[in-house]
Amino acid sequence: MSATVDLRVRDWLRDGDVEAIVELHRVVYRPEYGMNEVFIDRVAEGLFAARAAGWPERAGAVRLVERDEHLSGCVALTEEGGGVGRIRWVVLLPELRGAGLGRRLISELVDEARDAGWHTLRLETFGALRAAARIYRDLGFRVVSARSREDWGPPIVYQHYEMALG
Repeated sequence: MSATVDLRVRDWLRDGDVEAIVELHRVVYRPEYGMNEVFIDRVAEGLFAARAAGWPERAGAVRLVERDEHLSGCVALTEEGGGVGRIRWVVLLPELRGAGLGRRLISELVDEARDAGWHTLRLETFGALRAAARIYRDLGFRVVSARSREDWGPPIVYQHYEMALG
C-alpha cells in the first residue's frame, strides 16, 4: 500500500453504502472465486433485509474501509435474536489484505457482540477463503457444519462457523 493512499474506517452507513457493499462483493468475489449473480443477489437480499430491519443503528455494527474515498472493504455484525449475532459481508480488496486490517475489524465486531451481551456468534463462508478461515479460527470460531454447493458458480464447500462468547 502506498504512503499516499488515504485509508479510513468508519462505523456508520450513509446513502449509497448498501449498494456499494453489494458492488464490492461483485468486484472481489466474481474474478477471484467465480461467484455468479445468484451469489450477488443473496448478498443484496441480506443487506437490504438487514437495513429494512434497522441495521446497524438498531442492533449490530458495521466497519467500512474507504481508500481514497472509495469503498474498499466491509465487515458487518447483525443481531439474529436470542443472544445470537452474525458476522456478515466480509470483503476487502486484495491490495488491502495481509496487513492485519481484516483481523482487526472482525475482532472489533466480536468485542461489540460481547459488549452487547450476546452469547453466540455465527458466520458463513466457503473453503477457498483460507486466510479468512485462519482469522476466524484464531479468534475462537469453529466449523459446525459444511456442505457442497454449486448454485453460486463453481462448486464450493459452504461452511458454518460458530463461537461461544461466554
